[in-house]
Amino acid sequence: MSPAQKRALETLLPHWGVAFSVHPIDFGRVFGRIAPVILEIGFGMGEATAQIAAAQPTYDFLGIEVHTPGIGALLKRIDELGLSNVRIIAHDAMEVVAHMIPPASLAGVHVYFPDPWPKKRHHKRRLLQPAFVRELCLRLSPGGYLHAATDWKEYAEEILAACAAEPLLTNTADAFAQGPSLRPQTKFEARGLNLGHTVWDVLFLRSPSTG
Repeated sequence: MSPAQKRALETLLPHWGVAFSVHPIDFGRVFGRIAPVILEIGFGMGEATAQIAAAQPTYDFLGIEVHTPGIGALLKRIDELGLSNVRIIAHDAMEVVAHMIPPASLAGVHVYFPDPWPKKRHHKRRLLQPAFVRELCLRLSPGGYLHAATDWKEYAEEILAACAAEPLLTNTADAFAQGPSLRPQTKFEARGLNLGHTVWDVLFLRSPSTG
């Protein structure tokens, strides 16, 4: 962790951080206003999160991350850009979704480049499996969206299959969605593209049914 990231953690997390709780979050109280909320799981170094939040000031963004340098980096960007529509929870995403995110409360969910756990014996650790996709769907309001992106083809196909099998979701494309126009390109993604990697996007909408 850089000294700047450490300073950001010490001075800014108390202001922009949200402590984990077993009780549902009150978004109006946390953000100080009523606005559509986007949940981002695993924001990494926060580059895309900050860009999207700056470009969409009428939306509020709740980021979940456990990587301390990444949390510090995003806090630093929040401060530099003067953002007021980003909050951070430094905790396990599954527990946050299970306990803190109320049903039908989200306008969208972003899961960009989740850990692919490439070894077969570790595949069970992958985040976007059917049971968790279901939990995310239940937190989306009708018409809300789930957007995932990965540069691991086999994981992309697994995510696509899990979303397609969820009756509450409808695909916005025949299979994979259009890519970078949906989100800013990160340094991580650009580096992968330069190495010849392909990025696959999955974009589904929550149906009106209460399921």
